[in-house]
Amino acid sequence: MPRTDARGGPQTRARISQIATRLFLDQGFDAVTVADVARAAGVSAVTVFKHFPRKEDLLLDRAEDAEQMLRSAVRDRPAGTDVLDALEALMLRLAGEHHGLSGIAAESTPFFRTVAGSTPLIARARELAADLQHQLTVELERDPDFDGDSTLLAAFFISGYTTVLTDNARRLIAGETSAEVALHHRQRLEQLFRALRNANR
Repeated sequence: MPRTDARGGPQTRARISQIATRLFLDQGFDAVTVADVARAAGVSAVTVFKHFPRKEDLLLDRAEDAEQMLRSAVRDRPAGTDVLDALEALMLRLAGEHHGLSGIAAESTPFFRTVAGSTPLIARARELAADLQHQLTVELERDPDFDGDSTLLAAFFISGYTTVLTDNARRLIAGETSAEVALHHRQRLEQLFRALRNANR
């Protein structure tokens, strides 16, 4: 019988996600069940679902991180700093760190290949992007220093950055080096924020 971890805290969540990710990348998302993940993690399926209500979220587990980063970029930006400048600074920082959410690290290739090969994962990724768009819209609407169109800016930003990430994934899967993808990524970010600034005038 699997061992149920009574703690049920962040460490348990992280361990389950790490084990699930390894299984998905090694065997394919559709070939691995939640029961398989629970067995490998030494917990019950109930514990897995407690932390991850949907199977797809075991692999797509960065949504909360992304939401917190966007919220912080808007809320914690220095006085007088434009929202787009703050968002651009965040994206450039992630790229400089080769953060997972930048999509430029060579280690991300198996992840992108797994997502690209699974219709449920693609559908869930789109849902998470829509959730991020909504959260960013809400944050902009609450910002007393932002006087633009919150709905449009959030839509344009999330859609644009999703396009950049998708292009990064395609390039990594095609065999481009991380350095090549990183250079192209920065160029696309410049184009994205130039377009956003023009649209926000």
